[in-house]
Amino acid sequence: MIGVFGSGSWATAVAKIVLEHPDTTINWWIREPEIVDGLKETGHNPTYLSEVDFEVERIHFSSDICEVIEKSDDLLFVVPSAFLDDSLMNVTPQMFEGKNVHSAIKGIVLQTNQIVADYFHDKFGVNYDRISIISGPSHAEETAQQKLTYLTVASKNKDLAMRVADMIQCRYVKTALSEDIHGIEYAAVLKNIYALAAGICKGLGYGDNLFAVLISNAMLEMTDFVNYLYPMEGRQMDRFSYLGDLLVTAYSQHSRNRTFGNMVGFGYSVKGAQLEMKMVAEGYYATKCLKKIVDQIGIKMPIVEATYKILYEGSSARRVMGELLKNLQ
Repeated sequence: MIGVFGSGSWATAVAKIVLEHPDTTINWWIREPEIVDGLKETGHNPTYLSEVDFEVERIHFSSDICEVIEKSDDLLFVVPSAFLDDSLMNVTPQMFEGKNVHSAIKGIVLQTNQIVADYFHDKFGVNYDRISIISGPSHAEETAQQKLTYLTVASKNKDLAMRVADMIQCRYVKTALSEDIHGIEYAAVLKNIYALAAGICKGLGYGDNLFAVLISNAMLEMTDFVNYLYPMEGRQMDRFSYLGDLLVTAYSQHSRNRTFGNMVGFGYSVKGAQLEMKMVAEGYYATKCLKKIVDQIGIKMPIVEATYKILYEGSSARRVMGELLKNLQ
């Protein structure tokens, strides 16, 4: 039995993907009672991706996360990384014994400053052979419209990766496999920061010509970071699980990180932009977490550092980005 955790737009899309297999039922942990009520009454999530239709007789809903973990063999987490640790506050390592953990989360766990795979391994003792990472490029809105999407399943356990790929593959979702858990997770974290920086530049009035240069530099910065922390023979950063995810997040109108950055560049305060948006922009939290890592390891990441100054030090977006853009290559 598959347990799905989360009720946002991407969680809703992921639940729909899994249920495309007609013989599949799921346990779905949803914290908000109004979303559960809406799904039960109408077959639609009333808050996110309300156009997606569910056969609710194939879903067991619960607001008890421990119950869903207990009754599920495969645990598919799609909770925003900022809320993951709080969501699991009553869960013990013993509850994860014999379970497979799958993450479609694209962010860093704030409380421990870790990517999701390391968080589950260190805090709950889940062996890496029982962990898989599901990554994009993917926007929930397009997946909900059943537009063709490619996802990568990364795991140190090839058999597990293949099984998860079968779990999520359907008419409009194609899959690829990888062993690069750390590289793919960190790429997914970084692309949100870079999309946020790109949005700031757009809000400031810079054009597409400069935008392309910024993203090219972001890709170089991402590659240096991933290869420095987790060197891996044969890693191809120009594949869609790295470069493709960066491109879609930086360029798409669906990107909440680009939208958030655009608002900040346009003149919104960080708090004002957060209040305006209904969904979480993972890049905001990731920027602070990555800055800590950058300071610890001593690697230079000028785009991350510039974004941090704007979001967390209150520096002028126009001045900081102006200085940054002088030194792009």
